[in-house]
Amino acid sequence: MSATKWTIDPAHSLIEFSVKHMMFTTVRGKFPAGEGVVNLDTENSEASSVEVRIEAAGIDTGVEDRDTHLRSSDFFDAEQHPHISFRSTKLSGSLVEGGTFQVSGELTIRGVAREVVLEATFEGTGKDPWGGTRAGFSASTTIDRRDFDLTWNQALETGGLLVGHEVKIGLQIQVVQAQLADASA
Repeated sequence: MSATKWTIDPAHSLIEFSVKHMMFTTVRGKFPAGEGVVNLDTENSEASSVEVRIEAAGIDTGVEDRDTHLRSSDFFDAEQHPHISFRSTKLSGSLVEGGTFQVSGELTIRGVAREVVLEATFEGTGKDPWGGTRAGFSASTTIDRRDFDLTWNQALETGGLLVGHEVKIGLQIQVVQAQLADASA
């Protein structure tokens, strides 16, 4: 594989996050993978790029009241800022199966864009049952939610805050070679 175009398969991809609650437990949630395009050049990683857009209102922590609060203006303000997006500015490292690489780019949440770096692994490629080619990637990063104007919080009587500032993000992404992107499973 050298230079190829791929689309994200949202049915086989996941964006997860975790954040501390009351300073001693971890709450986890997820977003649907949304839509995105990955341009891969395995011979020149710096010629590769990633662009992804997800629906902010798609947040799911398993607790509807909490999800409603997260969609509100206290957090994501999904009505005014319906999308969270990522656009790479640089890929560096090994784009071979099993290889690790870094994806630097601009993450935009609530209309605020900040540079982040994803630590990624190229998990592999394979043929699907419909004759298409798929590839898998995993990636992770940590952000400070305050950098994106996600500042709502509540002081605890015993000291500390209700919601931690550090958010860990993990991605499991499956992509389909572009000319076969409409295959479903």
